[in-house]
Amino acid sequence: MELMDAIRGRRSIRIFDGRPVDKGILEQVLDAATYAPSRMNTQPWHFHVASGDARMRVAEVMAMTTAYLEEYIDVLGPEGVEHAARFYADLGAAPVIIGVASTITEDWNEARDNAISVGAAVQNVLLASYDMGLSSCSISSPHWIRDRLGDVFDLKEGWEVVSLIVLGHGAEEPPERDRHTDVVTYLT
Repeated sequence: MELMDAIRGRRSIRIFDGRPVDKGILEQVLDAATYAPSRMNTQPWHFHVASGDARMRVAEVMAMTTAYLEEYIDVLGPEGVEHAARFYADLGAAPVIIGVASTITEDWNEARDNAISVGAAVQNVLLASYDMGLSSCSISSPHWIRDRLGDVFDLKEGWEVVSLIVLGHGAEEPPERDRHTDVVTYLT
């Protein structure tokens, strides 16, 4: 697959068929993450892969997120909140949940650089997954239950979960959404 095809074809999938993911493919996807750029090659990320019983424990914690969704009713609308609640209830039956952790720092510049680096690593996972015939969705909202997720993923001190990636064989094909066209300013 060509890179631009993957960039344009990838979608956030929230319904999975539950089939297991081949470990070899999963390892290739995670290897792609390690090639993301980072400030001075610090690679401020760690990937915690949950499947089976561990996946169920993560899903139970994520189901708690629904308690906070009402805060977004003005943004999502009632249908959007209901859709999100259904997804968070069992994370769309995705067989793999990847907890993306990063180092905790009080330095604003370092925190910003870490966030950009981790975002690039997450994007590599999403694109590699698509290239390997898998579906995925990045979740950046686990901040409400960050401490509980840290316990489930058994994070080392000084690390926090900053994102989750649900991964598996998709059971939906969402349509392409319109892209903003006024996002570039050329200076000459």
